[in-house]
Amino acid sequence: MKAKGYDPRHYYDSDPELREAVDQIGSGLFSRGDRNLFKPLVDSLMYDDPYLLFADYRSYVECQEQASLVYKDQAKWTQMAILNVARMGKFSSDRSIKEYCDEIWKVNPVTVKLGKFKV
Repeated sequence: MKAKGYDPRHYYDSDPELREAVDQIGSGLFSRGDRNLFKPLVDSLMYDDPYLLFADYRSYVECQEQASLVYKDQAKWTQMAILNVARMGKFSSDRSIKEYCDEIWKVNPVTVKLGKFKV
């Protein structure tokens, strides 16, 4: 999208809900009337949007709507939550940190002694 000339303003102009959200943030509604507090954020999104958040906004909203619907069915929500946790084993922080240590930082674990306890 960036190579084709991504323009966040296009998404802002074409999605009334996105425009309303951004305008409310910029208006000071969430900062006790301080219109400058979130100005850097709004300007970054309006004129740069390096992570293409505006392009993904509609998908975020649709996904949240689906999650809200499923949440109303507690049995389905519970089933989905359990399956989600059960399937995410590979994505643990322990594994990630170990891989960083081994493959990127090239460091070894260090034993730390704390009084009577060995960590």
